Amino acid sequence: MIIDMDYKNEIGHLLQKYFSGTIMPDEQRLLDSWMKEKEEHKQLFDRLRKDKNAVILAHYYQSGDLQDIADFVGDSLALAQWASRTKADILVLCGVHFMGETAKILCPDKKVLVPDLNAGCSLADSCNATDFAEFIKKNPGHTVISYVNTSAAVKALTDVVVTSTNARQIVESFPVEEKIIFGPDRNLGNYINSVTGRNMKLWNGACHVHEQFSVEKIVELKKEYPDALLLAHPECKNVILTLADKIGSTAALLKFATQSEARRFIVATESGILHEMQKQNPDKIFIPAPPNDSTCACNECNFMRLNTMEKLYNCLKYEQPEITVDAEIREKAVLPIQRMLDISAKLGL
Repeated sequence: MIIDMDYKNEIGHLLQKYFSGTIMPDEQRLLDSWMKEKEEHKQLFDRLRKDKNAVILAHYYQSGDLQDIADFVGDSLALAQWASRTKADILVLCGVHFMGETAKILCPDKKVLVPDLNAGCSLADSCNATDFAEFIKKNPGHTVISYVNTSAAVKALTDVVVTSTNARQIVESFPVEEKIIFGPDRNLGNYINSVTGRNMKLWNGACHVHEQFSVEKIVELKKEYPDALLLAHPECKNVILTLADKIGSTAALLKFATQSEARRFIVATESGILHEMQKQNPDKIFIPAPPNDSTCACNECNFMRLNTMEKLYNCLKYEQPEITVDAEIREKAVLPIQRMLDISAKLGL
């Protein structure tokens, strides 16, 4: 039976001590026990995956245990690309609801499951399809570009979907004089406007995680660790981005941290990405950028954290909850998603 125990912070600390050679005997025993439990979980999931011809896809913002048990871990673009070409009969999407919808839109004949249907997205929720349709109506003659963090119904109103990995390149693929509506993330939209010189009309939405980073606390961290580079996701407010040494998607930030000669980083995005950063770079130090809330040392998406090992196990075993998308909406929504994938392929993304 899967027992959902939140070892994440403690085990992460023990792994750092292990790699630095400072782990104590009692701590080593706890780490060994965790490794054994982890292997038992893997064997259990492997049997289910084989019996059901299923694959588990996880976003970088998931907890470390879910990332480790997944067949593939990536950002929104990579998950969409992977889902579009898998031969599996069942896709289990460890992320949030819109990611499951995107997989179902791309793979209508496959069964798409999510561990918790309540794992939504504050950014997607900030853009209601009815209101967005009215926004488009009030701004005729505009090409509509929607961030992937939207519902299927919003995607159905869209000309092309983008992710943080390809948003700039896709916007730049349109003529300079093109009138563009961009939604729903105003921070990402403002960033794209600033680096492309465009003047896209922006929907006023935002991600609750990336809105919460504290400029003052980041500045204090930079003073405490002057050698640390600040890595920031473009969903952050502009005042955070102006301080950043690198701005990019989760995949871009991970690649930069791995290739950089720097040894210490402050990471201004959802803290789940630190798991993969630390795995790929055990000799480097990653510090989660603190939010304004002084009771928390890091920023976590409460929706992403609804998914657990126990829910994942039950989801795969009982093949519930299942994602469904209205056929008419799916027919419209698949076009802008496929257009994104086609443009990304041409650009080598």
